[in-house]
Amino acid sequence: MTGQLRLDDHLQQYSETASHALAVAAAIDAIAAAAVEIADLIATGDLADASGLTTGRNSDGDVQRDLDVQADAILRRCLGKQPIAALASEEMREPQICDREAKICVAIDPLDGSSNIDINMTVGTIFSILPAPDHLALAFHQRGSTQLAAGFVTYGPQTALVLTLGEGVDIFTLDRKSGCFRLARSGVQISEACEEFAINASNRRHWDAPVRAFVDECLAGIEGPANHNFNMRWVGSLVAEAYRILTRGGVFLYPSDARPGYGDGRLRLVYEAHPMAMIIEQAGGSASTGRERILDLSAQTLHQRVPLIMGSSNEVRRVAELHCDPLLVASVAAPLFARRGFFRL
Repeated sequence: MTGQLRLDDHLQQYSETASHALAVAAAIDAIAAAAVEIADLIATGDLADASGLTTGRNSDGDVQRDLDVQADAILRRCLGKQPIAALASEEMREPQICDREAKICVAIDPLDGSSNIDINMTVGTIFSILPAPDHLALAFHQRGSTQLAAGFVTYGPQTALVLTLGEGVDIFTLDRKSGCFRLARSGVQISEACEEFAINASNRRHWDAPVRAFVDECLAGIEGPANHNFNMRWVGSLVAEAYRILTRGGVFLYPSDARPGYGDGRLRLVYEAHPMAMIIEQAGGSASTGRERILDLSAQTLHQRVPLIMGSSNEVRRVAELHCDPLLVASVAAPLFARRGFFRL
């Protein structure tokens, strides 16, 4: 890996491109430094027994694990050394105002997928970098399309940093000997050929009709309207799902459903769906709620939840088409009169 472009050199080149670029580059460099610490923390064997311990619930009601708290502390410490106007985290109740003169704001999910850490599954860090508005109270109520940069880190067999600065997607991997990230893939593009779809099929009975119809088309394979065979995947870790889509294509669905608390979806718009949508679109894919483009949305609250369908543009577009099907839409309100009538399959 010694001959590959280093992340800090990449950021140095970028820092000269715009007035905000130096601050963005400094924030990403701080996140990368934090990621090295978090990767080491996760990899240490003496945490194997303690990593799954819960410390209560975070500000949005989700179970909070010891590693969530530690990852959050590491990221906040590293980012605290940089010129950032406001910082938001999944583990914080409200955003923190840092430097009112700074040009950027940062939102983070410190340890996505932490519920899976005790089974040695890939987890990660997600981040979004936004311009600082005149009124910092509105920092995290901006549309996703205003993001200056976004990325995520996966802590798995390799520690990888996926990054977009608004002009494509690059993947860097951690060289543990030197402690720096080096370029592994540049200009990543999502394959148009969709071989895989990912959804938690155990929730089928709770899905709205358009989601069931899409999954049925996938399951029908070459004999169905998709005229193509699919494999189904479900990791339960957003960063792992996104990394798979970037490397070999596919579509991921985490829709809203009829369960209590799931009516608006479960992923957070500001620090999960927005950065993932920017990355996926920069790689030639699409990201939607099923009805609206994710990057067109603005959050009303910091921890606002949203459905997320992302990946191959053709498949995301098909889900949107099904959400516009009048028979399927009507069946949500009147299920006995769905597409196949009272005796539908």
